[in-house]
Amino acid sequence: MPDTYKILFNGQVQGVGFRPHVSKLARKMNITGTVSNNEEGVILMASGVADKVLEFYHKLVKNPPPAARINGHEIMKVKSVAFDTFDIVPSSAKGKLNLALTPDFGICPSCSEEISNPDNRRYNYPFTTCVNCGPRWSLTNTFPFERAHTSMAGFLMCPACQSEYEDPKDRRFHSQTNSCPNCGVQLELTDNKGAVINLDTDLLFEELSDLISIGKIIAIKNTGGYLLCCDAANPEVIQRLRRLKRRPKKPFAILYPSLDLLKEQLVVNDLQSQELMSTERPIVILSSKGLKSGLAVDDLAPGLSQLGVMLPYSGILVLLSKGLKQPIVATSGNIHGSPIISGKEQSMALISDVADYFLHHNLNIVNAQDDSVVKYSFKHGQKITFRRSRGFAPNYFDHVKKNMGKILALGGHLKSTIAYTPNDYLYISQYLGNLDHFEVYKRFTETTTVFRRIFQEEPHCILTDKHPGYLSSQYGEELSKNLKVPLYRIQHHRAHFASVLGENNLFASSDAILGVIWDGTGYGDDGQIWGGEFFTYRSGEMKRSAYFDYFEWLAGDKMSKEPRLSLFSLHKDEKATFFKDKFSAKELAIYDSVKRSNILKTSSVGRIFDAVASLLNYCDVNSYEGEGAILLENAVNDYELSQLKVYVHAGEDCKIHTHILWENLYKDFNNGVEKEKIILNFLYTLATVITEMAVLSGSQKIAMSGGVFQNTVLIDMLKELSKNRFELFFNRNLAPNDENISYGQLMYFVHCMSKKGV
Repeated sequence: MPDTYKILFNGQVQGVGFRPHVSKLARKMNITGTVSNNEEGVILMASGVADKVLEFYHKLVKNPPPAARINGHEIMKVKSVAFDTFDIVPSSAKGKLNLALTPDFGICPSCSEEISNPDNRRYNYPFTTCVNCGPRWSLTNTFPFERAHTSMAGFLMCPACQSEYEDPKDRRFHSQTNSCPNCGVQLELTDNKGAVINLDTDLLFEELSDLISIGKIIAIKNTGGYLLCCDAANPEVIQRLRRLKRRPKKPFAILYPSLDLLKEQLVVNDLQSQELMSTERPIVILSSKGLKSGLAVDDLAPGLSQLGVMLPYSGILVLLSKGLKQPIVATSGNIHGSPIISGKEQSMALISDVADYFLHHNLNIVNAQDDSVVKYSFKHGQKITFRRSRGFAPNYFDHVKKNMGKILALGGHLKSTIAYTPNDYLYISQYLGNLDHFEVYKRFTETTTVFRRIFQEEPHCILTDKHPGYLSSQYGEELSKNLKVPLYRIQHHRAHFASVLGENNLFASSDAILGVIWDGTGYGDDGQIWGGEFFTYRSGEMKRSAYFDYFEWLAGDKMSKEPRLSLFSLHKDEKATFFKDKFSAKELAIYDSVKRSNILKTSSVGRIFDAVASLLNYCDVNSYEGEGAILLENAVNDYELSQLKVYVHAGEDCKIHTHILWENLYKDFNNGVEKEKIILNFLYTLATVITEMAVLSGSQKIAMSGGVFQNTVLIDMLKELSKNRFELFFNRNLAPNDENISYGQLMYFVHCMSKKGV
């Protein structure tokens, strides 16, 4: 009898072609047995000569399928079993789910080539996928990952597809999303009244191309939700889309048909190219300086010298791009502020007055997702995630302790996400949005329900932000009462700090770590509005060690939307002539009275950015979140640190004197110093203050988080100032903005609060 071994793999091993990969290798090496998915990953029974089976095992560990991520593996000898062949057998879940979920993957070169080949049976079929590519999380109802557990369940494979599925030599061997034009997903083109336009698939994408070229807006149901598309070189249609979508200035994402064309028109470095062509296929923010094309840049990204660019990541986008052969706008299908739309009826109800035509399909999208967004700093290539969604969610792999407990963290209010540890894994939802919007809040609660349903586990405790007014906090309080589990409130900036400590595996460090957490707003332990904080961390203890000196918080949340209010708060001379251009006489009287009697203060560095943006006349009222700060970063070019000056130094009284910074900055403004130099001095001041605080605190490790650290110029300056003096740590796979709050809450609870016996 041959020796028989039981082999287990866990991690991201389902929906990635792991079982077909195992089967092919086993047959090649004359190993017999079985492989199947279960609730914990992939399980093998392998029989053969002992040395051969061990060699087989080690080859699988070292060379898994391209999209797989093995978290753990083990092999154990069991009672000998005689198998005739090596087979993939039906999956069975005997317990609760304990494995990594599978994100969506961008279309692979082989599938892309097939749909572009007139001689291939999948020519022009946009839902062509294989074991290495295609939607996964967006179609998932439950796990293990089998066709029956996805929204592909309603599409029965035709004989040709079934033959591929069963053929060990075929690259679609056991591909759970396999389909073709004869048995797969069907497209439907309609006008915005719902009238169907009957066209053969071969002509459909030509028609879409023609419609876009004559200035029409098309709502296209993609794999993660609807996209609104139009000609990126037509200012009139872009402005019409802005007006109808209620998005006056926020940049639109651009879909380029190929990397070759993109490189002809824009400068793209190796890091950016790799990101654009990765399996995740995010939007990558590139400089638009020197653009060699007729794109309407001023309309696509008003006031900015950058563009958010992506390449086709689905069959639909490949075929659309092939027909167009030019860049197009491809922005989320929604009204500004609402979540991305994924259903036909909802799309017709909500955006029929935005789009002229709709391309629908009959594949249900279970988990709608926006496109992810990343950027690399210009000088030092530091990667910064702006939005973590399609391609990345809902997994998180790095530095997660097992047996953390069943914890549900509900994040913040802006840029909402959810983090959950129902088993040995940590799951972080896709970006959900601003909970002020009812539809976003509804999706937030639905996503929480999906997580609880998929894992068949209820949390043993719930974590929320400390701010009592956040809808996520209120929902968490209600849920904790319904489930009769404890609720813990985690301060916003401590969660930010914990997120970067967790991402960089720093909780175990014996060295003192300086935390620099700068953002727009967060409810502080003293009841004030924090946002310019310094913390120290050592051995499970996190302490607030310094902060930007307080200034007046005016008009509640309105202050974060109107940079002119931050200017009015910081500038002592309320009679300054420039205020007359920014406020009416009535407004000035009201805000002056509020300022003199106000007891609510803020330390927010984000609001200081706003004040500078208003002073320099870049932005008085934000049309999208962070507009003022983005315009400041966009206004500066290259620099030499030796040519810059510091407006304020770190004080030994544990404060950064905000008003001294402002007075010195204003002197430059009043003396006619050029705007770009003032912005660079301001950023250099912030970078210098960080290094000075590190010296004062005796820390050589500096960990930074919060929305301010999306500023790539600031990050590059920090890298130059630090050199060999300090170790710098940033959020790695998560965005530094409030998307990381749910993860940070969980990290803070596990590593700081639990050590205190909570």
